[in-house]
Amino acid sequence: MTQNIIEVKNLKKMYKTHEREPGLINAAKSIFKRNYRIDYALRGINLSINKGEIVGFIGPNGAGKSTTIKILSGILYPDEGEVNVLGFVPWKERVKYVQNIGVVFGQKTQLWWDLPAIDTFELNKDLYKIPKEVFKRRLKFMMKVMNVERVIKKPVRDLSLGERMKCQTIAALLHKPKLVFLDEPTIGLDVVAKERYRNFILETNERFGTTFLITTHDMQDVEKLCKRVIIINHGKIVYDGPLKEIKEKYMTTKILDVKFDGKPVGFKCKGCIVLKRGRCGLKIKVDLSKKKIRDVIDYLIGEFEVLDINIQDTPIEEIIQKIYQEKND
Repeated sequence: MTQNIIEVKNLKKMYKTHEREPGLINAAKSIFKRNYRIDYALRGINLSINKGEIVGFIGPNGAGKSTTIKILSGILYPDEGEVNVLGFVPWKERVKYVQNIGVVFGQKTQLWWDLPAIDTFELNKDLYKIPKEVFKRRLKFMMKVMNVERVIKKPVRDLSLGERMKCQTIAALLHKPKLVFLDEPTIGLDVVAKERYRNFILETNERFGTTFLITTHDMQDVEKLCKRVIIINHGKIVYDGPLKEIKEKYMTTKILDVKFDGKPVGFKCKGCIVLKRGRCGLKIKVDLSKKKIRDVIDYLIGEFEVLDINIQDTPIEEIIQKIYQEKND
């Protein structure tokens, strides 16, 4: 029997913004009379998430993703609606609530900037009252999977963005939370590090039954981690369902950026359209209904001197546009 650990009903959030025309005179006028504009970040969203799910929460910039995560984690309160997470109202019962969750924001760190990450880990051990032996065991496992044994003793300011993201994730998961919010978790990671990170999330989910809600612009994160996606745009949920349906219906093409050792002459491959030609490169659009990516790569490597291949997914903005067009037809 499934158990909902997140229940959201008719969630709304608006921001009141002061506006004025440019210039000194208008600045003086605004002291006595201000004009305000109301912007709705969330326009009445409903969602539920079951225990043990890894759900992708995606959408373009300004769609309402981060606002939703901040409300669910108790940082913001809504203007309207009901929220129940793990039996708590997040912004009302924050002290007890945060003991059960982990939060990782890609652009904001919970690590102490001038201290090594290990000091933050030790502090969290005391804050969450993690037994010493349990702490050592969890930390050893996480450091090994994330490959950060050599960086946790360096000052955080000396770490790369990718290294900080790994350490932030460890800090957020040390107390074994039931629910984790990940906001752009793989930002700053290279291809190998991203794969390690994704495997870490999958292993944590499998071993401990941890529930993850992940916001990201990287569709490869979603493909590797999530069976279900929720798409939000302009403060409204436009899709909530299996990733498989999105892939079959909307992610029908991929873009290959290929660099060659010399000028590529004679490229011709069924199901492929050349979008851009460079002196030593091609930008190719692949129709997945006609040709598999693997076959295209094999053809390129077999026929040309290939230096590098970069595979790009269908942009999330394009997917959302297709969904909107379908709804309006």
